[in-house]
Amino acid sequence: MVVSLTLTFPDYARLVPIVLGDVKPEGIDLTWIRGPRVQMLSRALNDPAVQGGEHSLAQHLYRIAAGDRSHVAIPVFPLRNFGARDIFVRRDGGLAAARDLIGKRVGMYSWSASGSVWYRHLLEHLAVPVDALRWTIGPIDEPAPATPTKLPAGVVAAPAGRALSDMLRDGDLDAIVSPLRPRGFGGPDGPLVRLMPNFRAVEQEYYRATRCYPPQHVVILRRAVVEKSPKILPALQSMFDAAERHFIAGQRYFPYASPWLEADIDETDALIGEQPHAHGLEANRATLEAFCDQASRSGLVARKVAVDELFEEYLRAAGR
Repeated sequence: MVVSLTLTFPDYARLVPIVLGDVKPEGIDLTWIRGPRVQMLSRALNDPAVQGGEHSLAQHLYRIAAGDRSHVAIPVFPLRNFGARDIFVRRDGGLAAARDLIGKRVGMYSWSASGSVWYRHLLEHLAVPVDALRWTIGPIDEPAPATPTKLPAGVVAAPAGRALSDMLRDGDLDAIVSPLRPRGFGGPDGPLVRLMPNFRAVEQEYYRATRCYPPQHVVILRRAVVEKSPKILPALQSMFDAAERHFIAGQRYFPYASPWLEADIDETDALIGEQPHAHGLEANRATLEAFCDQASRSGLVARKVAVDELFEEYLRAAGR
């Protein structure tokens, strides 16, 4: 029996083999909806017209910790990111290394997002105690809303009408952490610069020490769909695995993103392996354990969640 399934995803180059139909899931009539990332992540969880898609790994963890199993996850991680590149300071601010952040005022876009969990993991690795920073949470470039989000003790919301990038440029913050380049960054004379311009070396050292290439997002599906057809879980896993192999093979023949892409790929292969974005539970177990541990130590969950709990239904469907 063929199962009809509609999933939402942002436009990622590594998923193009699925979009073009070069890779298809066995036994699934798949409708693939593409669009802006924030909109697609929200629809995967909240739109009754779709059955799932890409969503926040942290939010899935929080639901499982709270006993909410309305959505099921498969160990597919469409988005990953190292974090050293995402710390920005004023050009004339006098900060030049991670340790310079200790005691400083630091802005971040969210306290509970997947990326925020990983940023704290990175800072701890760099010997920067998270509680040694004075945190402000708010939008990076858009004015903060009048009603602040509930935050833990010692963490404050940005003042209504202020954006973190403006606060940094105005001297009200010493640094900001942002996965997107903030307003004011770029160009030889831009007021904002990266705290660690050598971020590649920092991130490579972080990987050598932790073996973590941090996943931000995971693929979720509505439980009701999975209960009717549990075999769609391993079928989708196989589809994403095949798409990743297809994409990686293509990169070696057409270096369209950079004329030196092949050199970058060789360097990545030497450090991480030929499948740096590998899906699957066992290939990512240690990284996921680090994520669950960091979320627990950050007080984001009332109990530490075991990695297998995140993918309980998938493991059952796959006969493990």
